[in-house]
Amino acid sequence: MTVVDIAKKVNSGEVSALEIITKTLDGIKEKNPSLNAFLEIFEEEALKRAKEIDAMPQGKKGRLAGVPVAIKDNILYEGHICSCASKMLENYKAPYTATVVKKLLKEGAVIVGRTNMDEFAMGSSNENSAFGPVKNPLDLARVPGGSSGGSAAAVASGMVPVALGSDTGGSIRQPASFCGVVGIKPTYGSVSRYGLTAFASSADQIGPITNNIEDNELVLSVISGQDKKDSTSKPAPQNKQEKQNLTLGVPTDFLANLKGETAEAFNQAVELFKTKGVQIKEISLPHAKYAAPCYHILTSSEASSNLARFDGLRYGYSAKDTKDLEDTYLKNRAAFGPEVKRRIILGTFSLNSAHAGDFYLQAQKVRELIKQDFQKALKEVDAIIMPTTPNGAFKIGEVEDILTLYLADLFTCPANMAGVPALTVPFGKDKNNMPLGLQICANYFNENLLYKTAALARGK
Repeated sequence: MTVVDIAKKVNSGEVSALEIITKTLDGIKEKNPSLNAFLEIFEEEALKRAKEIDAMPQGKKGRLAGVPVAIKDNILYEGHICSCASKMLENYKAPYTATVVKKLLKEGAVIVGRTNMDEFAMGSSNENSAFGPVKNPLDLARVPGGSSGGSAAAVASGMVPVALGSDTGGSIRQPASFCGVVGIKPTYGSVSRYGLTAFASSADQIGPITNNIEDNELVLSVISGQDKKDSTSKPAPQNKQEKQNLTLGVPTDFLANLKGETAEAFNQAVELFKTKGVQIKEISLPHAKYAAPCYHILTSSEASSNLARFDGLRYGYSAKDTKDLEDTYLKNRAAFGPEVKRRIILGTFSLNSAHAGDFYLQAQKVRELIKQDFQKALKEVDAIIMPTTPNGAFKIGEVEDILTLYLADLFTCPANMAGVPALTVPFGKDKNNMPLGLQICANYFNENLLYKTAALARGK
């Protein structure tokens, strides 16, 4: 059942929350061994929570009554391990609950477990987890995408109807595209980051992954809103007018090298929009081609700063039998995986006083130009459409070149650099019959327009 169906039936008493959660837990136990999407199931607590919901007055159980939800392993849930799929935090228990989780619980949701991910959310394939790769439920030989691969696989496989992920450069949208589901990166600041383990604080954003647009919109409405505990969160502007006749922009300069099944699927989407009465206009995003290198310099720099706290002295992995302070640091930091180490080194180099002017400060200037490009384009059109990824899901272990992996975020990074909301919906297949995604970007806090546009693309 969908999120909407479950909440409606549990609220009416047609189905009990206990029945829903019991079936969900059975499904996870059956399917997860072959997918490795869940790192932990909160079975006892979930069943107890379901019984509590069933005991509530009929019709007063919340907008997500009895809905099973999975959370990415970098979102805190008090008393539960939050490892960020890293040996560094393998036994770390959350001391408090993230704002988004509190909001879900307030509306009657049941948190059933935490999902696998690329370590500290760094990666595009979910091969960087310290606890083994997640497998794509549509083809077990292929990656589910990253870093929220566990969340996307959990939804695509039918284990849960909704899972939360985090998106810093495409980490919700890319795995959602690879797994053929719906994922959104909301406007930066529209969803509280309080309780999200920081990767790059100026770009991180929590969002839902679901099987359909309606469910996604409902869950986002629950978790959105200003939070005093997150200084970057902002209230959504009121009285936004609903657009009737849409004009969509196609960034032809950014998509100049688009080819193969991705180009074919995107062109089909453009033609479909035309049949729906949507006006298509060519636009320019001249600096979007620099978004990926800009993203990697800035986010690695922020990661270098954010991950400095994991020294094994206050919390995190702590090595035994160390000789002195230097030896302690070296052995404690050995708990980081190779991709995390790579980005820390890149970020530390970029922040070095001898290089900051050439890398970090230049990237900040480019980021501002990318933001201005989007602001200018979105004065001419209502939303911008482009592919979510250059290609479909690749085989596990197939792509070893780091640059190729980094460029998997080519089309998703610009929205993070600009801070605008972006949604992906399944559209088309590649030569291996794996899903491709259509990405829609809109102006700040205009998520409603994203859902409206996506519904047209899905034939509604």
